[in-house]
Amino acid sequence: MAAITMEHLVKKYDDGFPAVNDISIDVADGEFLILVGPSGCGKSTLLRMVVGLEDITSGDLNINGVRVNDKQPRDRNLSMVFQNYALYPHLSVYENIAFPLRLSKGQFSEEEIDRKVREAADTLDLNEHLERKPANLSGGQRQRVAMGRAIVRDADAFLFDEPLSNLDAKLRGQMRTEIAQLQRRMGITSLYVTHDQTEAMTLGDRVAVLKRGQLQQIASPRELYEQPVNLFVAGFIGAPSMNFIPARVNGSVFQTPIGDIEIPERVQGKLTNAPEIVLLGLRPEHFEDAKFVDEAKIPHGTVFDSEFTHTEWLGNQQYGYIHYQQDAAVQHKLNELAQELDADEMPAQVVVSLDASSRIRGGTTAKIWLDSRRMHVFNPETGENLTRDAEAGAELTREANEERKNEIERARQRDGARAAQTGDAAPHGDGDGAGNGAGSSAAR
Repeated sequence: MAAITMEHLVKKYDDGFPAVNDISIDVADGEFLILVGPSGCGKSTLLRMVVGLEDITSGDLNINGVRVNDKQPRDRNLSMVFQNYALYPHLSVYENIAFPLRLSKGQFSEEEIDRKVREAADTLDLNEHLERKPANLSGGQRQRVAMGRAIVRDADAFLFDEPLSNLDAKLRGQMRTEIAQLQRRMGITSLYVTHDQTEAMTLGDRVAVLKRGQLQQIASPRELYEQPVNLFVAGFIGAPSMNFIPARVNGSVFQTPIGDIEIPERVQGKLTNAPEIVLLGLRPEHFEDAKFVDEAKIPHGTVFDSEFTHTEWLGNQQYGYIHYQQDAAVQHKLNELAQELDADEMPAQVVVSLDASSRIRGGTTAKIWLDSRRMHVFNPETGENLTRDAEAGAELTREANEERKNEIERARQRDGARAAQTGDAAPHGDGDGAGNGAGSSAAR
């Protein structure tokens, strides 16, 4: 396995455009790091720089402490799983998996090749498909074949370039689980590129959020969600997205288009240098139909009347929509943010989470409770999160680190116990697992 260090990496094309602009990231040995961001943010380019398919304009790339900028891809001992699987249609599943071993020109005997292929097939539940051709497999099975080809190489790290984007939603969920379990069992360093934040939040030890070639924040999924560093990260992470509502400070309340919101005590001291108009960041789950809120919680938030345009009932959850008149003073910033997030516009509406039993419907006015303790306040011009608690965020990432390491250890103990019962060898991988030495929210 390998630790991968990116030091001030830059990739400029002939026209001078920096697709990757001064990115520094330490990937710990055994860590699962996700690169995420909208289209054109530079995430795939960065991955290709690591594997050697893109030249590095400036900066240093080190694998296990060795500078590899000038090394060919085959000399970096990294294994890449592509979006289109890159399988050979005329070869069987067995021969597709064995292909990189046969390329080694005599380095492996037929017995060694057969052992490695069958071990990978067993790990990926492909034993019944070894004689089939890729065209006769499902999308998920083809993806597992591509992963099997990566496994047999005994590479120092796996690199995934949007491997699930060609699958339907149900199969993506299944493959996410399989990839996560495989990475835990093998404890192999992995870099995974996706534009799907659900993949990012469910797979990664840490997630690096990119925008226009620049690193915005790198942290555990929970830290990104609860302590985003700026408007972009807050808007990109979370589904439905965070609501951004313009507000003016008037004494102890925020005056907003949806009503007056009491300013929490923890927020008051952070507004000293705030501009005249700020943006409140409120996630849908920060709201609730006041009828379903415990009386003890009511004083910790604000209750106000809102008219709903419509609601969406999804069985186990429900969302309500409140429209309001946008403040022209922040419209340009929200339009800019929408473009950065690959959206056409930022609608002047608030999405609120409602209890599935709530009878609120479109066209009705109802009392809504907001847990104002959980709000964020952003400077609309700089995008800075004025209420971010960096220490609390770093603690979330440290906790996630420990939880992941313990989870990997439990997985290995289970595999070891099964191997002892069957007489088979346990899956390889001898590192500490994800997160040993992984940093907190701040990039180096």
